[in-house]
Amino acid sequence: MSQEIWTAVERYFAQSLIAADPIQEETLRTNAGSGLPGIDVAPSEGKFLHLLAKIRGARRILEIGTLGGYSTIWLARALPADGSLVTLEVDPKHAEVAAANIGRAGFSSVVEIRLGAALESLANLAAEGAAPFDFVFIDADKPNNSGYLEGALRLSRPGTVIVVDNVVRDGEVVDAESGDARVQGVRRLFARMAGDARLDATALQTVGSKGYDGFALAVVR
Repeated sequence: MSQEIWTAVERYFAQSLIAADPIQEETLRTNAGSGLPGIDVAPSEGKFLHLLAKIRGARRILEIGTLGGYSTIWLARALPADGSLVTLEVDPKHAEVAAANIGRAGFSSVVEIRLGAALESLANLAAEGAAPFDFVFIDADKPNNSGYLEGALRLSRPGTVIVVDNVVRDGEVVDAESGDARVQGVRRLFARMAGDARLDATALQTVGSKGYDGFALAVVR
């Protein structure tokens, strides 16, 4: 199977099952035009996150890694009228672009962008006594994955769903001797998930326009 086939199938799925979305299409154009890296989730993956959050009945969502707000908007659309979303971003330019995209999508009053290192922002949320989140999406720098998971757990409760993106790394995740800090970050994440009695977790491999990758999915017991 080739990248060309994976991309074609993903395009077919999106065209068949996801309605035309001018707002998100403009989000992606804005992100590209602003020079942001093209690492947004694919439309089918964004819709998948949206459905997971809706299935969970999430009223409070935490996102670690905003980029330009593409996944943020997908998640915000899953919230009820009184729901809220906190998203953490370290890069001021990314946060500025995301704020404009989120505003254009009509979610400025729903989404709070916290600028700063995510580990610090997570600690600040805990210190502030933030209410537990129902759904957490982790999609930031991979070397800190296990730290993000621990921070998310402090802000979770039984039933909280946690999704972590980009855990396959083109299959390199199986290489215990890898010199790639991102791979080692994912491996620490899996060790952390496996050793924590509070979590019930699995992981799935995916292929598509973003290549060969996958995500981890866990629920807090």
